[in-house]
Amino acid sequence: MGIYTQKRFSNFQVVLELMGKFLMYLCNMRTTKIEWTEQTWNPSVGCHKVSSGCKNCYAETMANRLKAMGTKGYENGFGFSLMPERLEQPLKIKKPTKFFVNSMSDLFHEQMPFEYLDAIFEVIENTPRHTYQVLTKREKIMSEYLKNKDLPKNVWLGVTVESRITKYRIDYLRKINASIRFLSIEPLLDDVGELDLRDIHWVIVGGESGIKARPMSSAWPMNIKKQCEQQEVAFFFKQWGTWGADGVRRNKKINGRELDGRVYNEYPELIKEYFK
Repeated sequence: MGIYTQKRFSNFQVVLELMGKFLMYLCNMRTTKIEWTEQTWNPSVGCHKVSSGCKNCYAETMANRLKAMGTKGYENGFGFSLMPERLEQPLKIKKPTKFFVNSMSDLFHEQMPFEYLDAIFEVIENTPRHTYQVLTKREKIMSEYLKNKDLPKNVWLGVTVESRITKYRIDYLRKINASIRFLSIEPLLDDVGELDLRDIHWVIVGGESGIKARPMSSAWPMNIKKQCEQQEVAFFFKQWGTWGADGVRRNKKINGRELDGRVYNEYPELIKEYFK
């Protein structure tokens, strides 16, 4: 290998290392671009697909990139892995923070040991200054684990309802005694129809983004917004995604976050104050 070739290869290795560190920065416990939270905490990583909303999973793509770069913690790519070295991370953060728990996995994954869940919830209970947003597509495991348990008051518990056929998850959520129960209707893949939002405090809606994103009709989020208003539930419109309100494919930042001429950033604590 010539000197010039060696130099180019060395520079390429440096670039790969820097990219790996940057992606690790995004996937570990760091400030996030997810509009409805502040930081992410991933005491486990990896998952597998369980419903249509998983088809173009951003976390899977990122995990496989990290594996290709040799990034520590992603040796298994998107295979499920525990990260016990991250368990105590929230204890070191003094400023009250909203954490999205397991943005790179599902807290109630089939391979998650209940003993490890106990350790996660112990950290949550010992940091009442923080708020922990837990979102799952595995409503049955969630129900099994939380049966006869008192959730810490600083846990917001949610399920993903990406389509009409996944609305049944709401009934599982409704039965759990959480201070805040929320729905993530993202990516919104069809008209979910009528929603029973009894005992639900917050609804997040968003279109899909990415190269293979599926379009979202403007009527679908409007239907959900109307029902939230009627049932006095906080409504948060996250994004149009890759397909705009006009049905044109473009950068999601250009498509923006306006729905019906305004940005909806409602949170449950704000809506509760409003309806006192």
